[in-house]
Amino acid sequence: MLLTAMRFSGTYTALITPFCNGGLDVPAFQSLIERQIAGGVDGIVPCGTTGESPTLDTEEHLEIIRLAVEFAAGRCEVVAGTGSNATAEAVDLTAAAEQLGATGSLQVCPYYNKPSQQGLYLHFKAIAESTGLPIMLYSVPGRSVIDIAPATVARLAAECPHIVAIKEAGGSVERVNQLIQALPDDFAVLCGDDPLTLPFIACGATGLVSVASNLIPDVMARLVRACLNGSFDEALILQKQYYPLMRGLMSLDVNPVPIKTAVALQGHCTADLRLPLAPLSPEQISQLKSLLESYNLLL
Repeated sequence: MLLTAMRFSGTYTALITPFCNGGLDVPAFQSLIERQIAGGVDGIVPCGTTGESPTLDTEEHLEIIRLAVEFAAGRCEVVAGTGSNATAEAVDLTAAAEQLGATGSLQVCPYYNKPSQQGLYLHFKAIAESTGLPIMLYSVPGRSVIDIAPATVARLAAECPHIVAIKEAGGSVERVNQLIQALPDDFAVLCGDDPLTLPFIACGATGLVSVASNLIPDVMARLVRACLNGSFDEALILQKQYYPLMRGLMSLDVNPVPIKTAVALQGHCTADLRLPLAPLSPEQISQLKSLLESYNLLL
């Protein structure tokens, strides 16, 4: 049975994972979550791409989810990243996240092994049948090489009651239109690219899974609320004002290197990354500092 009749809507922060001396920086993680809640986000997403999930071992992965649930304390949704390119691993992680109190699960499109659409269908169906959590699929062809075809999403929506949303990170408004046409009205499509929030919601998306909200949760929450309320004049002002920042956080280097460095420059955590991710160069750090200073974001 579904734990909640959730329809994912609003702003969800794809949390960075702050490290210190090789391990999780728990105080920094708690502070990050507090700032998200104070900024008005609707949910947090630990252990996603932005959280460097490929570099976490299983014990760390589950500890981060446990702490996210504890620190959120029911004040926002906790959508745990529990996907994998191995179906059995995704099933086990999702079951553990459910036991830990997560309110939803983010399931990334399997990467590297390039399954067929039938393989994707069977993968996600197996996960959905193993859990009571509402599931948000995550299509990100820039990282997984393949995407989840709209027809496959529609098939899963029809046959798996727990699969209720998709995070669309393919960078295409046309994909949103295709998904909206193919899916039932109560199936949620969420934007996975901060700069595309306004056009995605204008075409029918119900929210955003944001990287930039690690840094500016209040702004991203205001942008999404304005869009969902139909206040597109207000949303366009915010979009124009913050587009250079949103784009810079994604273009200086691969995510999550710029966003973690930006949060570190504010003094909220270290900029420690795990290999194979590498730190920004001095020139890139200088560019990032200039960008943050232009928005008065440095303490």
